This record gives sequence, C-alpha cells and structure tokens, in this order.
Amino acid sequence: MLPWLRRLVSRLGGAGELPGDFRGELAGGEYVLAVARAETGPLVATNLGLWLPEGRRVDWHLISKATWQNGVLAVVEAEERPVAEAVVLLQDRPVQRFRLTTPRRLPDVVHKRVTGSVRSRHHRELPGGGVWVVQRKLAGRSGVVLQGRPDPGTDEEAVLVLLREIAERLPHAPGE
Repeated sequence: MLPWLRRLVSRLGGAGELPGDFRGELAGGEYVLAVARAETGPLVATNLGLWLPEGRRVDWHLISKATWQNGVLAVVEAEERPVAEAVVLLQDRPVQRFRLTTPRRLPDVVHKRVTGSVRSRHHRELPGGGVWVVQRKLAGRSGVVLQGRPDPGTDEEAVLVLLREIAERLPHAPGE
C-alpha cells in the first residue's frame, strides 16, 4: 500500500499518527494500527508488534497473553530460547499492566493480532505437567515458528526432547 494511502486509511480507521512522546523508531514497512495513552506513556500497535511506553517493541508472536479488563491492558511477554531451527522454548516474563486513559481501538487490535498469529496449538502431557506446542506466524516475515510453552513444574529436559523430536519429524524447517 502506498504510504499516503496507508496514512489516510489509518486516520479513517482511528489509528492516528505516532504521538509526539513516542520513544521508539518504526522499522521500514512498519505502520501504525492503533494508539492508546497509558499513565506511563503511549502504547502503539503496528503491523509488527506492540510498542510499550519505554519505546520497546514486542513482536506479536512473543505476546503469550493479553487481556483487557476494567481499563487495564495486561500483557505477558515471552522470552525465547532456540532449540532447533525455527523451534524455540518460551518462558513467560512477569505480567505488565497498563492503565489506559484513552484506549480507543488498541485493546481490540492487540487481541486480534495476538490470536491471529496462532496457526495451531496442541497440549502434550509430560512428566511434572505438560507443554503447549504452538505454531505462530511471524509478522512481517514469511513462515512460522514452533514454540514450546511448558506448564509450571514440567520437566524442562522432557520439553526439550519433545521439541527436538517434533523438529526432526517436520518435512522442512517451520520457518520456511
């Protein structure tokens, strides 16, 4: 889409422009979908991820969970550790809560982007618990990543063995 047309569509759709106190820098081809104001600064949803008030973008496939309740957007970001090509083990970071003073369309856009990145998900029982095996689309790139998100108390070595077995059975790397 042409840049001027994208700006027009954004304005008509309520996305708006970047706030003056936005601390990040959009990547080439990255564009604004929605903007909200939190007590700590602006949150900006783009086609690639969610920009937090400190000026750091969290890519959509790294948001484990996002909820909107009573004026607060709660976001759980995951850290990934490579297991095999295009296969990662996730560990959730502590929940971040943002009281939105002007939410606009941001909560809806975040929900759609996070859930829309999930291509498939399956739960496997393992010693001490289980693991969610999730295929997620990578925004702005072709392909998917295979993520393993263990339940609390699950034997990590069992999770790693399972993820490596799955990676070996794939006809090609999930990111291709």
